[in-house]
Amino acid sequence: MALLTVRAAAEQLGVAYSTLKRWVHTGRVRTTRTEGGHHRVAQAEIDRLLAHQPPDARRRAAGTVADDAIAGLSARNRLPGFVDEVRIDGLLAQVRLRVGDHSLTAVITADAARALKLRRGDDALAIIKSTEVMIARPAAAERRSRRTKAASASSGRAGRA
Repeated sequence: MALLTVRAAAEQLGVAYSTLKRWVHTGRVRTTRTEGGHHRVAQAEIDRLLAHQPPDARRRAAGTVADDAIAGLSARNRLPGFVDEVRIDGLLAQVRLRVGDHSLTAVITADAARALKLRRGDDALAIIKSTEVMIARPAAAERRSRRTKAASASSGRAGRA
């Protein structure tokens, strides 16, 4: 039974070291501990995780969506995933990309979708370039934030007296 370090296992799975460490600590990945307390991942566990990944994940883990193929692009937000759905209607196409546990939808021209030959299960790379990003918080979180600020302000006044 081959045991790999967490870093080597992460490389085989095509995920970041920190992601695999989080999976280990939450119990998603079974490990063996060394006498020194270090985690080791069995090859069988890596095979189990790869079997649960979406289509073509083994090729993605091996790095077939090559960043070097687009090395000249200035966008830094590159999210590797796989095509979940392609809908072409008239001049536009709606492409849904699965990125980890999340789904990302892009509207592109139908010509571009045909030129890329996008099909369900294909590896793809979402490249996000935007001048504006919007962030929202639930209303309950806003109320909690105001209460925390009010409590810290009143305790700050009491400390000065």
